[in-house]
Amino acid sequence: MKVDHLQRLPAMEAAKKIIEKLFPDCDGAILAGSVVRGQESPTSDLDIVVFDQKLPASYRESFEELGWPVELFCHNLESYQAFLKSDCERARPCLPRMIAEGIVLKDKGILDDIKQEAETLLHAGPEKWDASTIKLKRYFLTDVLDDFIGTTNRSEGVFIAGTLAELAAEFVLRTNNRWIGSSKWIYRSLAEFDKDFAMAFTEAFDLFYRTDEKSKVIHIVEGILEPHGGRLFAGFSLGKGS
Repeated sequence: MKVDHLQRLPAMEAAKKIIEKLFPDCDGAILAGSVVRGQESPTSDLDIVVFDQKLPASYRESFEELGWPVELFCHNLESYQAFLKSDCERARPCLPRMIAEGIVLKDKGILDDIKQEAETLLHAGPEKWDASTIKLKRYFLTDVLDDFIGTTNRSEGVFIAGTLAELAAEFVLRTNNRWIGSSKWIYRSLAEFDKDFAMAFTEAFDLFYRTDEKSKVIHIVEGILEPHGGRLFAGFSLGKGS
């Protein structure tokens, strides 16, 4: 990505200029992402959510402007709702979070209601897992844990550990009715839930990646499973007829 970080404008100023240039008549626009959370880095981009009733459908676009990589998330005044619903069903509230946390760049009087809608969804949390879903997730988490314990192949273990970390994070978050994430948002979601647990979780996997020591990972995953009945293998069945 070839952007001139030394020459770029401050994030808010650049975002406003981009909206003035590309969407001068839009109904509303929000700047979101790391630059508004105080987590800006040299590789941060500008995440801008645009609402424009004239758009026939939602779309996403990436480009470089004013020294910044830019990601646009463009919606009309109805299409965004399907994305809010989809994100919440996946328990990964990307758009609700961007709208709720974002800073207003432009508003023709529509954003208060849209922001309130997003904040209400975020506050409600994801749909609670039922007993059958927890049982299914226990089984698959147990299966990957057993693979992790049993492997003696370092290369395989690295990838098993990655899968185990994602499944374990999902399990502990969803069984506590919390939002999940992917990539960097796995850690951020864990930290929002419990900072001490997030640190212990990260340290356990970091220890394995550095030294091949598995015991802390095994301990933390078994601790996640224990309140829900522990490991599950014998007696599990999926799709078997009566």
